[in-house]
Amino acid sequence: MASSRSLNGGSLPFSSQRLLALAQQLSHYKPPPCSLDDGDEQERIIEETVGKVVSQVGVQESVTPISQNPEKFKPKRAAVLICLFEGDAGDLRVILTKRSSRLTTHSGEVSLPGGKAEEGDKDDIETATREAKEEIGLDPSLVNIVTVLEPFLSKHLLRVVPVIGILTDKKAFKPTPNAAEVDEVFDAPLEMFIKDENRREEEREWMGEKYLLHFFEYETEKEKKKYTIWGLTAGVLIRAASLVYQQPPAFLEQNPKFKFPKIVDRNTVMR
Repeated sequence: MASSRSLNGGSLPFSSQRLLALAQQLSHYKPPPCSLDDGDEQERIIEETVGKVVSQVGVQESVTPISQNPEKFKPKRAAVLICLFEGDAGDLRVILTKRSSRLTTHSGEVSLPGGKAEEGDKDDIETATREAKEEIGLDPSLVNIVTVLEPFLSKHLLRVVPVIGILTDKKAFKPTPNAAEVDEVFDAPLEMFIKDENRREEEREWMGEKYLLHFFEYETEKEKKKYTIWGLTAGVLIRAASLVYQQPPAFLEQNPKFKFPKIVDRNTVMR
């Protein structure tokens, strides 16, 4: 059985040559450099009031003026886990969650497992895998981490780092959702996020700049449950699918060309 060493120090066998080839492909990916220095202390810190990573809009940090103006901006950090596995039909699928309906913010929305970094986290990988274990009971030892993508900015200007991992044995994962945070755990085909099927868009505006907000509709085959995946989660998955399948989406992304606000405080959000 093929195997590969994980970025988080573990080693797991891959159940197919396809997954091994994917891991090798993604391990060569190098995200564009970011000019934000994690060691620098900044006077302005954005306070993120939402506990988990869900947002109306997510944009790659490298395409914003923020990355060229680090002296103005020291965002709080978070990470999400893009956990991929091979479905019964041989397709690549990604694990998603539906947030608890009892939460006061973004209740019932679809998100990737993840959340804000804690003081004891040594890196983004540990943040993403720790949060996934806390939210849905996904043991980090079951996941081969293969790469880390460039950061995204949430609507509250939270810096979100997507971490891609491969679950080589889906049967070994028995979801145990944390009822305080997650109502449901499900999976969807990754390829849908570069297709124009079951997708709609809405034009939004922030600080005079227009951009497109993408919505993907998905219905599970067995339970016939319907989900809408949008905003930051959709943006991250569009980027991940484009990288995995090595092709751009079949639709116009139109990311916002943000102008950095002169004053940044807890009320500064992308709308």
